[in-house]
Amino acid sequence: MADPAGGASEAAEESHHSPHSESLWALALGSVGVVFGDIGTSPLYAMREALHHTRATVSPELAVLGVVSLITWALILIVTVKYVVFLMRADNKGEGGTLALMALAQRVVPRRSGWIFLLGMVGAALFYGDGIITPAVSVLAAVEGVRDAPGAPHEVAKLVLPISAGILIALFMVQARGTANVAKFFGPITAVWFFVLAGLGILHISEDPTIFRALSPHYGIIFLLDNGFLGFIILGSVFLAVTGAEALYADMGHFGKAPIRAAWLVLVLPSLLLNYLGQGAMVIHHPATRANPFFDMIPEIVYWPVLLLATAAAIIASQAVITGAFSMTQQAVQLGLFPRIDIRRTSETQAGQIFVPQVNTILMIGVLVLLVMFRTSSNLAAAYGIAVTGAMFVDTLLFFVIVRFMWKRPLWVALAASSGFGILDVVFISSNLLKIPQGAWLPLVLGAALVIVMWTWTRGAQILTDKTRRDSVPLIELSEILKARAPYRAPGTAIFLTSDPSMAPVALMHNLKHNKVLHEKNIILTLQTTETPRVKDDDRIRIEPVNEDFKKVIISYGFMESPNVPKALGLCRKQGLKFDIMATSFFLGRRSVVPSAQSGMPLWQDKVFIFLMKNAANPTDFYKIPPGRVVELGTQVTV
Repeated sequence: MADPAGGASEAAEESHHSPHSESLWALALGSVGVVFGDIGTSPLYAMREALHHTRATVSPELAVLGVVSLITWALILIVTVKYVVFLMRADNKGEGGTLALMALAQRVVPRRSGWIFLLGMVGAALFYGDGIITPAVSVLAAVEGVRDAPGAPHEVAKLVLPISAGILIALFMVQARGTANVAKFFGPITAVWFFVLAGLGILHISEDPTIFRALSPHYGIIFLLDNGFLGFIILGSVFLAVTGAEALYADMGHFGKAPIRAAWLVLVLPSLLLNYLGQGAMVIHHPATRANPFFDMIPEIVYWPVLLLATAAAIIASQAVITGAFSMTQQAVQLGLFPRIDIRRTSETQAGQIFVPQVNTILMIGVLVLLVMFRTSSNLAAAYGIAVTGAMFVDTLLFFVIVRFMWKRPLWVALAASSGFGILDVVFISSNLLKIPQGAWLPLVLGAALVIVMWTWTRGAQILTDKTRRDSVPLIELSEILKARAPYRAPGTAIFLTSDPSMAPVALMHNLKHNKVLHEKNIILTLQTTETPRVKDDDRIRIEPVNEDFKKVIISYGFMESPNVPKALGLCRKQGLKFDIMATSFFLGRRSVVPSAQSGMPLWQDKVFIFLMKNAANPTDFYKIPPGRVVELGTQVTV
């Protein structure tokens, strides 16, 4: 949205992305389950971890007031001000998230920037790190509540890990079936969870109403000063209260801005603040409860129902992150960061309902490895914050580009707008980096590996394109040669897929060289991904006649869309290009790649690229082309 002030243009975008039949509050309720599940499970462990690190010499009351004050202002400054007020204004045709922001930034800068592309890679890689840790820490923290459950046998503590693993395995196993049937319950269940959080908070605030002093930032500042360097470390635990904040932005396209803002300001933020205030009041009144304040605040009579509700909320939060990883993968493939991957639709009516088998398997293995490695939610919490803080910092850097080039503000305004958030991000990143020995290394290693994979794929694809272009003949030049030496003409239509419509496709050259034949009608077909989320059907097809033998057809897709070539070609009839898809041959060039020490990449990177190419999804399946109409012609190239 070019107008940062919102107004009519914002309302128009809102109506475009929100179903007309659903009211603002119905969409807000739906967003509660998908958008706020992660941040809604933070009370299970955030207060516990922050209090655990406080210095013994600091008075217990000041420690509680300080921690609650820091959590309160983290929720206000990072979630409310940064994301709800500012970043949600920087949308890419209604879509949010790191890759959508990267594509938007690339579109508005005067010339394409490698730095912006790299920032998008880093943000996406850190998101996957978050996607592996969130299900593990959320479910484990909820199930750990069974240890203090009334009537639970003593041996149940040994079953926490197996129960958590069983829940998570079941969650990943059902992904292939889609979540459309159960997703309608996510919002109401999570809304009940937030009401319970608020109720538990109010119950204990009545024990010590003076806890409202913690709403003043004064106590947070004093607490940090009294704890010295330890206070800086504690900030890393305080940040656990805002993990999931980036989901507000990433899921903007699913629900619209107004429903997400309404849900946050009316239900989620008040419920979280009341619960943290309640935990603080209880710990001041009963200091022994600081070891596990959330579960200690639950009255015994409702302990089991709240424990089951907490587990359900953790499962819903995990589901939202898994679905987010699928959507991120679809965007990354379309933007050229990953090779083609098998992406399956699980709903005929909802575009966002997709399943990515490879990503699902990798996430499940990663989550189970984390459970075995870390074993408790406290240990996992140490690894949690760094991925989220890094992703948020990437959003801040890209936000600078939006303010400067899209909203066309002076340089000093763009610097001022982003530096305030940037300072906050850097403080929290620095605090979380101190936890590297305790486990924060894990998302950093995973993120670095994914950045290398994405960089290798994009670099290798570029080298391959350049090499193919050097070895090819311009299409105009080829058409002149064919006029002078006409080959045998076969009846029907041939469609040649290529990434560069100005050059003769490899498959066409091989067909002429080896089969000595040219079809009556030849279409040079190129699929391109735009830097917008979706493309209207009216703008999807562009036909450019070359001569009587060749026509170029360019099909455009948004980075949130899945290609469907037969469906898109059906739109050609409106522009006068008619043919029977079942009487048409599709020619694909299959390249057999061999590593070369003289290429533009190191040999090990060549081998990684070749591995990715071999494991890429079949283009016939990926583009939904009828397999009986496909002819593949191979060639060997070096990278």
